[in-house]
Amino acid sequence: MSAQTRRPGPQRPRGSNSIQASRQVAFGVLMAVDADDAYANLLLPHDIRRAKLAQGDAALATELCYGTLRRRGHYDAIIEHASHRPIGQIDVPVRNSLRLGAHQLLAMRVAPHAAVNESVALARKHASQSSAGFVNGVLRTISRDDDETWTALLRAGVTNDSEALAIEHAHPPWIVRAFGTALESEGRGEELEALLAADNDAPRVNLVALPGEAAVPENAEPDRYSPVGFRLGAGDPDAVVGGSDGTLRVQDEGSQLAALMLSRVSPVEPGERWLDLCAGPGGKSALLAAEAAIGGATLDANEVTPARADLVRRAVKPFDDIVDVHTSDGRDVGSRHPNTYHRVLVDAPCTGLGALRRRPEARWRKQPSDIAELSTLQAELLRSAIDAAAPGGTIAYVTCSPHLGETRAIVGDVLRRMKETVTAINAPDVLRSIVGDIDLGEPDPTRSPAIPSVQLWPHRHGTDAMYVALLRKADF
Repeated sequence: MSAQTRRPGPQRPRGSNSIQASRQVAFGVLMAVDADDAYANLLLPHDIRRAKLAQGDAALATELCYGTLRRRGHYDAIIEHASHRPIGQIDVPVRNSLRLGAHQLLAMRVAPHAAVNESVALARKHASQSSAGFVNGVLRTISRDDDETWTALLRAGVTNDSEALAIEHAHPPWIVRAFGTALESEGRGEELEALLAADNDAPRVNLVALPGEAAVPENAEPDRYSPVGFRLGAGDPDAVVGGSDGTLRVQDEGSQLAALMLSRVSPVEPGERWLDLCAGPGGKSALLAAEAAIGGATLDANEVTPARADLVRRAVKPFDDIVDVHTSDGRDVGSRHPNTYHRVLVDAPCTGLGALRRRPEARWRKQPSDIAELSTLQAELLRSAIDAAAPGGTIAYVTCSPHLGETRAIVGDVLRRMKETVTAINAPDVLRSIVGDIDLGEPDPTRSPAIPSVQLWPHRHGTDAMYVALLRKADF
């Protein structure tokens, strides 16, 4: 493996150019994201544990890594200006050294000499001696102005509102436009800038106490909406989760609500059969299993990927007696098991644009072309779920994306094509029956299908941008 693609370990080098361990860990994750398409939210906790970082150093590594990734496009544009070189022509370890340095100079309270010197040391260690001088010069140029000044420079001559917001809030312009369209479709277009700003905030860790198996800890702060969710004021979530035998889990509040909207849409009749069609990695499956156990139902959890199916098995281990995990293509389940399940969850594969707070590199990886490919799969999975549902059964279509091409467009098309088979349930009413009052936008029928579905938002609800539509199959 070349020096440009090798992911460095967390070891702290010795000598006069020693690099702080937290910076080394952050740099290693940035390299893995660039070279190996790694997911920072999965890799960073592992590398922090491997490096045995103290709490303060772990917090620094997290801010360095996630902060740099969230604003990567913004920093790349600044680096191009300061270096007079396209970012793609800068070697991978050098540009990641520059990105880390830029984040410390422009967004953190780090002494400029420390930000520059440590970034130079990273370049020297992982690239070359000559690159160290280049990094030093570029970062010193960047350090002469603050982020507001650099942003004004990047905005100079930009008249398009979406492009201007993309520069200010470090989102690709196409995502800014998609978010704006989604907000406008519910009459809330003025909230766009607040949404973009929320995407750049570090989210708090949400946990769930599986009903019937665990209670919200007494020292915890209950979630704003979920009746089974909570947050810890202090303490290590991993320690709480690890000591619970799987009954306390990390799970975004929006994800909890999506599962509860299916399990609590109507009273559970003993003997019901439920299906989680796209179950991996198993968070919603575990919550559904807990709800099913209380009501006397059983759950089939299906996942197409064997490795992810194993994750589901671990997630639902407390409910082995009522859950069966299967590995198959969800698009075939409806034809193989028609008219079978009383409740079906379609947690469809999607762009994940609703979780940009938690997956900071995702905004720079996704492309508009991803929508068309995914929408075909999403529609096929939803139709399969409808076929698998028993007469009178309920189907929940869920995505962690607010993009209309993945949400209302999919559901609206299926409702038109299968209007004799399924109808829409008023999902906002179902959600309010669980959480009480909640501020939901009203779909504008002139801009998108007026489906009574739920769209959650980071800036308004403090959750990931989860979309939930509920459908009822005709009782033939």
